[in-house]
Amino acid sequence: MIMINLLPHREERRQRRKIAFYLGLGVAALAGMAIVGVWYVVVEQIVAGQQQRNAFLQGEIAKLDLQIKDIASLKADIASLKARQRAVEDLQADRNVPVNILNELVRQVPEGMYITSIKQDGQSLSVAGVAQTQERVSEFLRNTAYNSEWLVRPELVESKATTMQGANREQKRLFDFSVRLTVKRPQDGPASAPQDIIPASRQPGPPPAARASAPKKT
Repeated sequence: MIMINLLPHREERRQRRKIAFYLGLGVAALAGMAIVGVWYVVVEQIVAGQQQRNAFLQGEIAKLDLQIKDIASLKADIASLKARQRAVEDLQADRNVPVNILNELVRQVPEGMYITSIKQDGQSLSVAGVAQTQERVSEFLRNTAYNSEWLVRPELVESKATTMQGANREQKRLFDFSVRLTVKRPQDGPASAPQDIIPASRQPGPPPAARASAPKKT
């Protein structure tokens, strides 16, 4: 027996296809929205994590800035303390300089030379006095140039002839001289410990006290 379907099957098939198409579009839209939602959540988590790391880094940078300021302050304090320490060390080293100067003058002044004045300005030392001859002045310059530990770079400022009266009222021809020297400080270089001043009894010629006073001029 043959059955014939007289219903509009083509329209029904077209309707089913349309419904399936719309269902596919809906599923695709839902799947897309789900993917976008998941991606948005992931991105938000990544951004939140990065913001937390940024906040942590900013906090650590602020701490480091404070530490850097403290270190800079400590460096300034250390530099100030070192400067004070150097000043104290220089004062301690310089307190023996006058003794070394007088010791060297006693050692280096030759016989026949008398010192009348000594003036120190920093490391510059001016020595004035009277000598019997020009050779005595030259000998003093040589002694301070080559044999002195504390007096260096001697420079003759002036040397002129003069006439003075001795103890027996005898007129003597002498030479007024002025010498400029440089005082070598202990911190400027290695130097041996200063020896004791030689007693006057061992010095040739007049004692040191006599050398420090010049005869009266006429």
